[in-house]
This record gives sequence, structure tokens and C-alpha cells, in this order.
Amino acid sequence: MQTIEEMSESLKLLSDKTRLTIMALLRHKEMCVCDIVDLLETTQPNVSQHLKKLRTGGLINEERRSQWIYYSLNVEDKPHLKQVIDQLPSMKERIDAFKSQGCT
Repeated sequence: MQTIEEMSESLKLLSDKTRLTIMALLRHKEMCVCDIVDLLETTQPNVSQHLKKLRTGGLINEERRSQWIYYSLNVEDKPHLKQVIDQLPSMKERIDAFKSQGCT
């Protein structure tokens, strides 16, 4: 069980639109930073800063595969956050449209 302080910090991380969108994307599949950059139509340094905050806050995992780092959700042990993330609008159509353009 998390403390009020830990829950507060986690919820603060999700109060940013970009970080919340990243969490919505990762809800569907793990992704590398380049995919997230393209889907959000922003810069790599911007996405990397948000990913670092989410990782430091324990909300996402990272796994290096060769030269790429893949990110995935880490909320299974945080039921209060899992419920919030489960309520986010689906990003599946956006991801599928991105894939149909030959990306990811």
C-alpha cells in the first residue's frame, strides 16, 4: 500500500498532458522513444524528459534492446493509478493509423 505522499507524487506526474498521453499510448503496447516522438509530433528531448520523470516516479519500465530503449507501463502494483489509466481515451486508432503509414 502506498502512502499519501507517494500517491500524491504519482498523481502529480499524471497531471501533465504529455505524460498522460504517453501513459495512454503505453497502455496499448510498449514503445521506443522514436515511436512516441512521432506519435506526439514533438521533439526527442521533450519526450525523453517526460519519460525520465515517469521512470523515476516508478510509473514506467525501460528495457534496452540493442541501441533502442523500449518503455512499458509499471502500474500493476498501483491499483489507484491503474484505474485512472484504464479510463484514459483509447489511443489504438492513432497507433494503428501510425502503423499503416509504415511506422513502428
